[in-house]
Amino acid sequence: MPLNRRDFVARSAAVAAGTAVVAGAAPVTAEAASPELQHAGRKPKPNPTYSFSILGTTDVHGNCLNWDYFNNAEYDDSVHNDVGLAKISTLVTQLREEIGHDRTLLIDAGDIIQGTQLSYYFARVEPIDVGGHKAPKHPMALAMNHIRYDAAALGNHEFNYGIPLLRAFEKQCDFPLLAANAIDVKTSKPAFEPYIIKRIRVPHLPDVKVGILGLTNPGIAIWDKANVSGRMSFNGVAEQAAIHVPRVRSAGAHVVMVTAHTGIDEATSYGDQIPYPEDAAGEMAADVPGIDAVLVGHTHVEVDQRLITNTATGKTVVLSEPLKWGMRISRFDFEVELVRGCWEVTSVKSSVLNSNTVAEDPAVVKLLATEHAAVVTYVNQTIGTCTTDLSIARAPFQNVPIVDLIGKVQADTVKAGLAGTSYADLPVLAQAAPFNRTADIPAGTVRLRDAAGLYIYENTLAAVVLTGAQLKDYLEFSAHYYNTLAVGAPIDEATLTNAGNLPDYNYDEVYGLSYDIDVSQPAGSRILNVSYNGAALDPAQQFVLAINNYRASGGGNFPHVATATQIWTSSDEIRNTMIAWVKAKGEINPADFAARPGWRLVRAGVPLY
Repeated sequence: MPLNRRDFVARSAAVAAGTAVVAGAAPVTAEAASPELQHAGRKPKPNPTYSFSILGTTDVHGNCLNWDYFNNAEYDDSVHNDVGLAKISTLVTQLREEIGHDRTLLIDAGDIIQGTQLSYYFARVEPIDVGGHKAPKHPMALAMNHIRYDAAALGNHEFNYGIPLLRAFEKQCDFPLLAANAIDVKTSKPAFEPYIIKRIRVPHLPDVKVGILGLTNPGIAIWDKANVSGRMSFNGVAEQAAIHVPRVRSAGAHVVMVTAHTGIDEATSYGDQIPYPEDAAGEMAADVPGIDAVLVGHTHVEVDQRLITNTATGKTVVLSEPLKWGMRISRFDFEVELVRGCWEVTSVKSSVLNSNTVAEDPAVVKLLATEHAAVVTYVNQTIGTCTTDLSIARAPFQNVPIVDLIGKVQADTVKAGLAGTSYADLPVLAQAAPFNRTADIPAGTVRLRDAAGLYIYENTLAAVVLTGAQLKDYLEFSAHYYNTLAVGAPIDEATLTNAGNLPDYNYDEVYGLSYDIDVSQPAGSRILNVSYNGAALDPAQQFVLAINNYRASGGGNFPHVATATQIWTSSDEIRNTMIAWVKAKGEINPADFAARPGWRLVRAGVPLY
């Protein structure tokens, strides 16, 4: 007889607690099942206990070595973080020695194969999905296989290079890629393994069976629409966990560990364009019974430990998110007890360890020496010259030529693409953002890495048609990036930008328009004096906006663009388009593209700078 919802929740909760359940009957308690407790005066025999650990990384983004390919130097930042799987390898070896190799599992929460010039090289320059058995091995697969990962969830950036390349990477891995909510459109079944069961060997006692469930981000349906549309769909994180956690338990798992490429409680960047939240780890932990711990990814936020109470069982679920790029590793320590032949979790705690405390594993460095050298040579090739140093450091506060360069390249490319079409006579504007605050194109020789460092994402270019009124709405939305600055208050640039934790890549300029942003006004009422070609912007005039595919698909939830008429697309990354533009021109000269007057920040009409 089917269970009603209350029975289903009760049963799931009982399974999560390791309690025997009979349909229609009350759960059997430990006291009722224990013969020792039925004999007065006899002390119960203590149950066996055991401990083990699960280690986790996330958002490694193609960082194998502690190397910055954009700066051609060892990685360093203001707080001296280190990056890369070579560092992680050393940490993992130390932890396995401490905990016990047979008591330790290693997992990842996604965003593995995109983010550095190393990962780009083996996706586009020497792609791993071309050449059959002679195709190169992906450095991330080589490193992760060496470190002996047990499983990894898929991240949204795994889909940036298309499904064929992802499948090629999957074949090169000695561990499964998990994504219970990535659904094959044709079969309506998971396109990747949803979960695995790993055994922790316990001497003279039953194995502890650990279920590892993987979930990815539903935003893939928007962010990589061109790569997945008609092939895969992506269900909600909590919704799919509710289906699969009982299955993991039914498969014999005593412990359920979720590795999920989703944040805990951040706002959803794509609004209500799809019915599932972007960052649902907290919701999942609270709503889905049977989960013991969650390795969180996607948001690049360090979380040592977050405790969330499951509403159905009252049990505490432990969440942890290590910092990006291999800077950190999360450690989950489990204690279990054998009750009536079944292991039950009695304790979980988590912590985060810093990879800058250890040296790189020389075995990983040696393993990737050939691949690393090839990429260093590639990024250091000369592509042109520049008449003056172009820095992006002031881009969040002032209209700087280096961001105008992005706009100029995009506008030129779209104009050429529209030649001979019915849209050829429309004015072309371009969207650009300060993607990388450390980008700098030096005076003199320009190398490929200089241009690549300006556009660090794998976006491609598209073109949509918008009216003047819609463009003003677009700019108003972008201006949410600034916190309100009261008249007379001191200017504190450390707190002026990134309002509501809005990242720099979601602050768009529109190249080709001139306008003021009055930060003394509330968000939504800041854009003033918008003009095109020296005349006030006509709300009814039509424009072509050159825009990246992330934004065109609704990424960032900017108004109008996701529903606008799309009139042109390119499959080439904008980064490559910029490199080709510089090669063709031979010289970068701001006189050829710097916006005049462009945009500026004002307060009550008075310029801030």
